[in-house]
Amino acid sequence: MAKLLVLEDDSTFSTILKGFLKKHNHEVTVCDTVAKATKLFEEALDQRSLFDALLLDYRLPDGTGMDFIKKAQQMLKEAPQFTFPPAMIMTSVNDIRTAVDALRAGVQDYITKPVHHEELLPRLNDLLEKKPEPTHTQTVMRKAPELVKLPQGKSEAAQKLYKYVELVGPTDLSVIIQGESGSGKEHIARAIHDLSPRKDKPFVAIDCGALSNELATSEFFGYKKGAFTGAVQDKVGQFEMANGGTLFLDEIGNLSYEIQIKLLRVIQERVLTPVGGLNPVKIDVRLIVATNNDLLTGAQTGEFREDLYHRLNEFKIYVPPLRERIEDLNLFIAYFIEKTNYELGKNVTHFSPELMAMLYRYEWPGNLRELGNVIKRLILLTPEGQTATVDALPEDMRYSILKSAPPKANAANLKKLQEEHEKEMITNVLHQVRFNKSKAARILQIDRKTLYYKLEKYQIN
Repeated sequence: MAKLLVLEDDSTFSTILKGFLKKHNHEVTVCDTVAKATKLFEEALDQRSLFDALLLDYRLPDGTGMDFIKKAQQMLKEAPQFTFPPAMIMTSVNDIRTAVDALRAGVQDYITKPVHHEELLPRLNDLLEKKPEPTHTQTVMRKAPELVKLPQGKSEAAQKLYKYVELVGPTDLSVIIQGESGSGKEHIARAIHDLSPRKDKPFVAIDCGALSNELATSEFFGYKKGAFTGAVQDKVGQFEMANGGTLFLDEIGNLSYEIQIKLLRVIQERVLTPVGGLNPVKIDVRLIVATNNDLLTGAQTGEFREDLYHRLNEFKIYVPPLRERIEDLNLFIAYFIEKTNYELGKNVTHFSPELMAMLYRYEWPGNLRELGNVIKRLILLTPEGQTATVDALPEDMRYSILKSAPPKANAANLKKLQEEHEKEMITNVLHQVRFNKSKAARILQIDRKTLYYKLEKYQIN
């Protein structure tokens, strides 16, 4: 069975064609415009399940079959792991020269109308045989599960964090998210947006740390053509782009005092005027800002406008660093393993017990961002299907772990420490192999009977 896209504006012909192809066990999607076909192709690409072949009418109400091919090929430039499916142009006798041009442009076949079923079927089979076999990367990408969200975690710190997110999400309050660099502040902002009545409207994120005064003004509020040298056309600002939705300002503490004044005025009046413009524009956005510094301290020292701080601080959320929610480390490791295998087209799922122990000993100053980068390095350097080891860790990270003092122990608590370490290692390995006890026993180099004994001893469910 093949997944087929039929682009045809003759409804009678497309209905007959769809019925015929379905009788031959093909999955058929029919549309009648270039715009609809483009949208369907984009959705299939997002779902990592492209069509196996394309049957395209040439003349359509809003363009041609070749117009659709160009749009679809442009999309695939951003997803090189996929190969463009083979295509057949369906055209009238008068369009034969056009069909020949289409063949030269890369279309695999054409068939003239009226289309006879006894001719179409073998031609379609030939077309499907031309479909290139997916590479290993393509196979992994198609089979990869949907990576929806970063896991919330089960630690006390995580539960407190997401309780606040659930409380403030459905409101329209402005939120300050405070946390260290790489701790996932933008992820929290998106979670708040997704719980709000604005979830179907835009979520626009701006990195304020990368904006100069001039750039910040035009990025926030936009400008009109001719407002300054280089303004060759109108530009819509990010506030206007986020209208009806959420505007996320990351590292807001880096904005200059001058920009803070302009920002406060827009927030209070809910009206902005583009640079060089005369007509004010009404806006309706929810503001969520993030910082790795304490804005209250900045307000008290004069580095941040106090009135802007109080306008933004309708609700504040603290995102704990990774070292304060180490109980969740295994969930994040599993997430980044799956995500990285998906991105790199690899299949590295096993980490050695020694590697897992070192990951737990590390302080993670770069938080989730650093963890994601380390997992990416481990999987990249580990041969396909093998177990990642300590050797693939960055040298500076290994040095940092090894130079840290081991936990103090004496004869009285040594046994307890050993048991805690053994319990932690067994738990980590079980999570790593998705609780496949046979695999866990092999990695731990113990038999299944011993593993079951230790599961009962340590009350590991």
